[in-house]
Amino acid sequence: MAATPSPSPSSAPGSAASAPSVLGLAPVMPVVVIDDAADAVPLARALVAGGLPAIEVTLRTPAAPAAIRAIADAVPDAVVGAGTVITPAQVTEAVTAGARFLVSPGWTDTLLDAMRASGVPFLPGVSTTSEVVALLERGVREMKFFPAQAAGGTAYLRSLAGPLPQALFCPTGGIGAANAPEYLALPNVGCVGGTWMLPGDAVASGDWSRIEALAREAAGLGRPRG
Repeated sequence: MAATPSPSPSSAPGSAASAPSVLGLAPVMPVVVIDDAADAVPLARALVAGGLPAIEVTLRTPAAPAAIRAIADAVPDAVVGAGTVITPAQVTEAVTAGARFLVSPGWTDTLLDAMRASGVPFLPGVSTTSEVVALLERGVREMKFFPAQAAGGTAYLRSLAGPLPQALFCPTGGIGAANAPEYLALPNVGCVGGTWMLPGDAVASGDWSRIEALAREAAGLGRPRG
């Protein structure tokens, strides 16, 4: 079945939360760094076949925009987004290339305005309670929690769930197959971001079947609830 972002649960017209959500597409969002745009399509196909349709291609390499464009054009079941978005210019570049969502490691008012104006879902990065409250004040409910492990991990997110239950997170940073289930068990986590299903040697050698198998294992983590 083709993956389509589902409607976000809240919100006023024109607010950030009125955009579709990408947090519910799969328990894990692969965070992809692509050095060669030629790898983009087979890599995306392997991830989608393994059950991970939401793919964050980080804008850390010159090949990233071309990779996003290639995935958007050739892998219709993928929901490709752009990560490490830190400037309004990158917002424009990513959406023009075909990005269907945006992820930033942090946010400013200028960047937030640009992401909101883009018309696609976005996950601004937070690591403190004040940042979360500031985004909620601006109508943003879905956020990236980064760097997750270094910023307090599951204990920190669990502490936020009581006073700020309306905030929903995609934790990224220091998350792997071993600790992902701990994050996914939290009520305020929609999915987690990670790279463990993308080992460098497998990408370098084009071992897409191995990546597909690792993606399938990640997709099977689910979201256990108490």
